[in-house]
Amino acid sequence: MGTKSAVRPRAGSDPEEGREGGGGRFGRMARSPLGWMLTGMVGVGVVAGVTATGPGPVPVVGAVAAVAVYWYVMRRVARRATPEIARSGAGREALFGGAIGLGFILLSALLITAFGGYSFAWAGDGVMSVLWTTIALQIGAAVTEELVFRGLALQALEQLWGSRAAIVITSLFFGVAHLGAEGANAWSGLAIALEAGALLGAAFLWRRSIWFVVGLHFAWNTTEQLLGIPVSGHAPEGLFTVDVHGPALLTGGGFGLEASIMPVLIGVAIAATMLVRAHRNGDVKPRRRAGR
Repeated sequence: MGTKSAVRPRAGSDPEEGREGGGGRFGRMARSPLGWMLTGMVGVGVVAGVTATGPGPVPVVGAVAAVAVYWYVMRRVARRATPEIARSGAGREALFGGAIGLGFILLSALLITAFGGYSFAWAGDGVMSVLWTTIALQIGAAVTEELVFRGLALQALEQLWGSRAAIVITSLFFGVAHLGAEGANAWSGLAIALEAGALLGAAFLWRRSIWFVVGLHFAWNTTEQLLGIPVSGHAPEGLFTVDVHGPALLTGGGFGLEASIMPVLIGVAIAATMLVRAHRNGDVKPRRRAGR
């Protein structure tokens, strides 16, 4: 699926991980994986809460601020390097991930349409306004969510219990996090965990680049919104409107495409391929032995 980025770090290559330092008991707690994970989640979460639905470029400004918060927590609290947000190769990784995300959603929508589930009509008004609003909103969402779930949670849990457990736990939490959306139910939560949590987690393990998973996530959500398909239960203003026909298992119902069986099957297949490649490259970390 592409040549690996030259800046992608090898598993376990972090020169600062585990460095001892002062600060007493609180400092030691903050530097533990769960400590810096929770600290970073609070920081990035506050930024996202303030900027996510702001007007104009506010979500993009929030994304930049969230990256700065992430960098500070990782370097100053966790005391580890941050090759996953390296600027070198960031554009290439984001474009590569974006191509996969675009293809994933277009293929899923095409199959649903072919089976009679969707029909599209051109919305026709405010093209540039819709484009800019969608791009800004989805940049903010993709960056902040990936910093929280893959940058912080997956890496912290991976350090504690290995890559496999980290993907399972973060995938389940990613599904649970979407249960509050319109039209959500137990199936949509499971679908999100399988097709999004597992896929984005596998993508991070394979490339070890936040920019790769941000590109994938951004292209996924942006394509859905522009097609007029609800994005995880949120009805968007897109370039098209969509009429939904047939069973919810095919169409996703009111929750949107993510609750359709089509992207679940495709997403699991792509995730499995990425995990195989990550394992071959030595980037699937085993659970640490007690006392290590």
